[in-house]
Amino acid sequence: MIKKTFLLAVFALGSFTAIAQKDPGFGIKAGLNYGANGDYFESTEDAYKNPDSNVGYHVGFFGKVGTDIYFRPELVYTKTKSDYENNSLDMSKLDLPLLVGVNLVGPLQVFAGPSFQYILDTDFDGITIGDVENDFTVGLNIGAGISFGKFGIDLRYERGFTENEVTVFNSNGITTGDRIDTRPDQLILSLAISL
Repeated sequence: MIKKTFLLAVFALGSFTAIAQKDPGFGIKAGLNYGANGDYFESTEDAYKNPDSNVGYHVGFFGKVGTDIYFRPELVYTKTKSDYENNSLDMSKLDLPLLVGVNLVGPLQVFAGPSFQYILDTDFDGITIGDVENDFTVGLNIGAGISFGKFGIDLRYERGFTENEVTVFNSNGITTGDRIDTRPDQLILSLAISL
């Protein structure tokens, strides 16, 4: 059921993208992600001490339908990294944000909407992890951006509606009791080019 819903959402994105191609609202995007472990604001202190510890990247494309109030679906491949004591969790996923935005003044815009996530792969350095509870989860994106001609930049905050955890096992295959959230809060900085 979940995979069917995801495939339906991808089909809808493709349909909206085809519409957006007639308008200058179709393009590519890429940028950096910063993920939080635990409390987001407490983890920013760790980011200051070790700035590349939880940094990942994303690349994808978007469509845009509408002008003053617009709909912006995106399909994005995301690679994230979350450092924990002596290990790090690397994760690859597909994100499908479905954003509604408003152009405020000049180049400034704000937007929000659900973000569907499908986990492609997880790897925890040197330690066995169990299966992720849900490969498919839903979160929220909220942010602001500016556009200058064909170029745009935006900063958004993403959080999951629910935790999506994975269990950690020791070398004997016994659970350590530790669990890692595969849907951490993130700050996402993106550059976009309309084609």
